[in-house]
Amino acid sequence: MESPDGFVRAFFILNTQALIRSIQPQDAPAITDIYNYYIRTSIITFEEEEITIDEMERRIQEITESFQMPFIVILEDYTVVGYAYIAKWRTRDAYRFSAESSIYLHHKHFGKGMGFSLYEEIIRLAKEGGWKRLIGGASLPNPASIRLHEKLGFKKVGHFEKVGFKFNEWIDVGFWQLDL
Repeated sequence: MESPDGFVRAFFILNTQALIRSIQPQDAPAITDIYNYYIRTSIITFEEEEITIDEMERRIQEITESFQMPFIVILEDYTVVGYAYIAKWRTRDAYRFSAESSIYLHHKHFGKGMGFSLYEEIIRLAKEGGWKRLIGGASLPNPASIRLHEKLGFKKVGHFEKVGFKFNEWIDVGFWQLDL
């Protein structure tokens, strides 16, 4: 089923209807809430100050309009419960075939297969967009992210020790790569 804004994927997860579609302007408050939860409570993001809806709207616009890269959301019962996007890996032109993938799921929606479905869709869009490599980063420890990346075929290609500092602790970061 396709929508005027590009695409829609509908499927059932644990007897719940879920829908994946392109980001829309009205999604910014929901994804800001999802992201700010991780800023406040985890090492999943290295940002330390919550962001505003205006800032999230700016970031969405930069990814979707300036860089022409996909940004999608997953809805359960018509409520945004997660999002994923790809962004430039680095700014130098020689990196133009590589992109970094990011995915965030509402903390109450783990274990339903939504993260996997959302990531599968962003991988499909990356392939369609002509990217050759996706790079996913994860602060460590993060067994759920590692399992997700490896289940989708990503291979670990790097590990940086103590490169982040949040909540008064040094944090490692691992990188996984998927050849498209």
